[in-house]
Amino acid sequence: QVQLVESGGGLVQAGGSLRLSCAASGVAFSVTRMGWYRQAPGKQRELVATITSGGTTNYADSVKGRFTISRDNAKNAMYLQMNSLKPEDTAVYYCNADRVLFRSVDYWGQGIQVTVSS
Repeated sequence: QVQLVESGGGLVQAGGSLRLSCAASGVAFSVTRMGWYRQAPGKQRELVATITSGGTTNYADSVKGRFTISRDNAKNAMYLQMNSLKPEDTAVYYCNADRVLFRSVDYWGQGIQVTVSS
C-alpha cells in the first residue's frame, strides 16, 4: 500500500520560510517522479514543482526563484523549501507521485495547510 505523508506546514508571516517534507512508503521511490501541488480555497489544484528520479526539476512560474524541490532517495523523502513566502502561497499542499519508471500512477498525500499572513 502506497502512503505519502506530508509534514512541516503551518502559519508564517509574509517573507518567511517553511520546509515541507513528504515521506513515501510502499513505492519504489528512487525510480518515482514526485511533485508538489497546492489548492487554495475556491481554486483548482495546481502544480507547484516536480522532480524526476534523476533529479530534474520543474517549477510553476509563480514559485520560481523562491521554492526549491529536492529529494533524498536513501530516506524515501521529498522536500519543498519555500522562501520569501507571500499571502498568495496560502493553500493546502499535496505530495504526489505520478510515474514509476515508465508506468503512470496517481498517488496523493492527505495534504497539509500552509498559511502566510500579511
